[in-house]
Amino acid sequence: MSEEVPDDRTTADVVPEDGAIVLFDGVCNLCTGFVQFLIPRDPEGVFYFASLQSDVGQQLVDDYGLGNHDLDSIVLIEGEKAYVKSTAALRIGVLLGGVYRLAGPLRYLPRRLRDFGYDVVAANRYRLFGKKEQCMMPSEDVQSRFLD
Repeated sequence: MSEEVPDDRTTADVVPEDGAIVLFDGVCNLCTGFVQFLIPRDPEGVFYFASLQSDVGQQLVDDYGLGNHDLDSIVLIEGEKAYVKSTAALRIGVLLGGVYRLAGPLRYLPRRLRDFGYDVVAANRYRLFGKKEQCMMPSEDVQSRFLD
């Protein structure tokens, strides 16, 4: 699924200006399940997706200076900001709106505490939820929202 971005194109050419980008572990069943959960709940098409394993995903990690983070699941890029771990998950809930917005006040918990729980799940996600041999292939109706 991972296609190389041609040399004459930059990530700015493939990244939408008006949306939020969810970077996810494309071989993790939990992460791809989360993406599949988001798609039908985002009829306005706010979210775009790229796997962390893709060339676009790796370029975004570099562009946003996230290489020094232990990125092992979900990252949210929104405009000039990048959110990681529990902060990314909470921000996604706020952007989804509705009942998911109710998770927003959890951001007032200390980040260290939120990220501890997040890290426990992330560290065990392959053992608990399994792993794919390759990144998920999006269906045709949502393929335009995948950046890789």
